[in-house]
Order: sequence, then C-alpha cells, then structure tokens
Amino acid sequence: MAMGRRKSKQSELWVTTEEITKPASHPFYAKVNEVLDECKFDRKAEQPCQRFYKPAKGRPSITPGVYFRALLIGYCEGISSERGIAWRLADSLSLREFLGFNLGDQTPDHSTLSRTRRLFPVETHRAVFGWFVWVLGAKGVLNGQTLGIEATTLEANAAMRSIERRDTGAKYIEYLKGLAAAEGMENPTPEQLARLDRKRKKKTSNQDWKSPSDPDSRIAKMKDGRTHLAHKAEHAVDLNSGALVAVTLQAADQGDTATVAQTLNEARANAEFLSASGVQDVVADKGYHSGAVLAAVDHSAVSTVIAEPERGQRNWSGREAERDLVYANRQRVRSERGRRLLKLRSELVERSFAHMYDTGGMRRTHLRGRDNILKRLLIHAAAFNIALLVRKLHGIGKPRTLQGASPELLRALLSLWIALARLYAAELTERTSWDAPDELAA
Repeated sequence: MAMGRRKSKQSELWVTTEEITKPASHPFYAKVNEVLDECKFDRKAEQPCQRFYKPAKGRPSITPGVYFRALLIGYCEGISSERGIAWRLADSLSLREFLGFNLGDQTPDHSTLSRTRRLFPVETHRAVFGWFVWVLGAKGVLNGQTLGIEATTLEANAAMRSIERRDTGAKYIEYLKGLAAAEGMENPTPEQLARLDRKRKKKTSNQDWKSPSDPDSRIAKMKDGRTHLAHKAEHAVDLNSGALVAVTLQAADQGDTATVAQTLNEARANAEFLSASGVQDVVADKGYHSGAVLAAVDHSAVSTVIAEPERGQRNWSGREAERDLVYANRQRVRSERGRRLLKLRSELVERSFAHMYDTGGMRRTHLRGRDNILKRLLIHAAAFNIALLVRKLHGIGKPRTLQGASPELLRALLSLWIALARLYAAELTERTSWDAPDELAA
C-alpha cells in the first residue's frame, strides 16, 4: 500500500457571507451581556476612562467595554495571563461575539491589553468594581450589613533564587559563599552550599532581602507550607449573599491586625449606598483579634464578632476600656448568632478565594507591582459578583459548570445512568452464570 502525503490546501479567493458558519451564542456569556446591557455598563465604563484617550490621534485602541470584558473572560475561563486571554479571544467565535467583534475583526493582542491596563489607574478599576457592588445592591442581591473578612497569599511573579541584600545588593548565592568562606570552605560546590543553607536556622527576612524584579513582593510561607515571594489579598464578603464588597492587596509580611483597617474602610465606602444603616457587623477569625482592632471598629460604630485566641489569664489593670470591648466581643462570639456567623464566614470567604484564585487562575500572579496586580484582582472580583448576579437572575453559573442545566435535564441524566447501571449488573450476572467452568458449576 502506497503511503499518502498531506497536500497543501488552496483557500478560496472569494467567500460569500452565506457560506460562513455562524456559531451559536454561549448561553452564559449571552446572559452576561444581557445584564451588562441592561445596566448600561459600556456607557458607565467610558465616562471615567474618557480622559485617558486622545481625541483624534494616537495608537489604535480598544474601548473600555472590550478591555473590561476581556478581563472578565480571564476570570470565567481561569486564564491568569493577558497573553493567554488574547490567545483565547482569537480562537473562540463565541467570545468574539461576547466582545462584539465580527469574524473579520482583529481581536486585541496581549500588548494592547497590557498597555490599556497600564493606562488606566487603580482608581478607575476600583470605581468599576464599586459600581458593580452598587448594581448588586440595586438588584436586591446584597445589603452590606454583615461582612466577613479574611486574607490569603498569592505567589508573586519572582523567584526566591533572585533575591538580593537590601544593604549591599549581593545575591543570595554570593551571601552563601561568604558564609562558607567564614567557616574555612574554599571554592565550595553547589551541594556544599545547599547543605550549609539547610543547617542555618534563620535564612531570610524581609528586612534584609528583597526581590529586584518585584520589590513589592515579600518572603512569606504559603498555604501548602512552601516559602515564596508573595502578596497578601484581603476580602470583605457580604455574609447574606456571598458577594464581594471590598478587595485589597497588602504586603505579605503584614499581619491581619495591620491590614484590616484599610479593607474595612473600602468596604464601608462601597456599602454606604446599599442601605441606610451601612455596615453593622464585622466577622473575622482569631488572627484579627487585638485590643487596637476592637477599639478601632467600635469607634466606627460597628460591632465585632472576632474569634478570640487562647491567651490565658490577662492583667487588665489600667486597660478597663479594652477589657470591656474584649468581654463584649467574647459574649457575641459565644452566642448562637455569633457561632452561626463564624461558620458562615469560613464558608463564603473561602468560596470567594476558590473562585478567584484556584479556578480563576490568579493564585500565582503573572504581573509585577502591587498596583498592576490589584487592577486584575478588582476586575476578577467584579466578575465574581457578575457571575453571582447572573446565577441569581438566570440560574446560570460559570461557563464551565452544569449549573445552567434545567432540573428536568439533570433528572433525565440521572435516570439514564441508573438504567444503564442496572442493565450492566444484569448482564454481568447472566454472563457469570453461563460462563462458569464445569467444576465450579458442580
């Protein structure tokens, strides 16, 4: 048999529009566009971005609506890099329709997306996120009265092997060679340096070391126990709906008690238009418990439900005001409502982490600089709220799930699976009874 060869294919010079296949719209993105068009999102997004564009001349750009929709796709498809988003837009016909592009239009490349991101400041992204919080409040999804606060670490786009001393600028490998020379080791091998590094008790600290590629990153221990350069993302979640009210990005070496004030202030600013009473309760774990935090939250007329760590017997001499705040918070934590809120906080806040960072693809950042990363996080959080709104209005969740399927379809699939399982069990029983050897049958 003769081997065939692949032949080059000559494309037609002229193609009529009737011959071009028009794909069906993606049900999830079609509903998202319905929600965005109903809220007049494109007009609202163009207003704060108008001053960053030239009236006549300049580089060919994309509209703000296309830019923010592209970042929404990054959340829905779990794509962390802007280059990956550009590739996905070029490949998918349904995403072209979501952006409003025809088949012959050129989709934005990654350089255009990154250029637009650098053009718009953090305040513009924060305004877009805050506007979506207001939309959810107008639709009756959230009221922002009870907030759960929690933080997580994001792996930075920087390697530990590239860190250098803050005082001398020496690389880490040069620092190890200096330690080896102090111990009398001449021309140490990489294995000897690694062994010396493992024996050291305190290896690195953020006061002594920094990353030259991402100075905003900090050395921190991740959730899985590994040590990486990282950033700290903090969420404020509405415990009545699970929607995000505020997202901040902090230095990874800062404690929870030092970062909660900024997150709470942004949450109160976003939630002040949702209800007349504003934020009433703040729920957090024991990492946020301190006298200064309780005093600051109480000064803003907000009650706390913060889990208290075991500190043993305490001396309250001269600190009666702090004692009263701690005892009042302890009473609220031990109440039935307090225990229910703490359980609800761990469920809803961790759910936002899973959607934004694990399935959303932002657990490891592809950007450098805290402002750049925060821009992506804010639009990721806005996409999380949009998905929550679409699920509530139309019953459709993320595009990669079956949450949009009707209950009748799910019941039909379950019935079919049960029928196939019973048929397979009956066939297996009949085959075993007929094919058994004579000595076993006897």
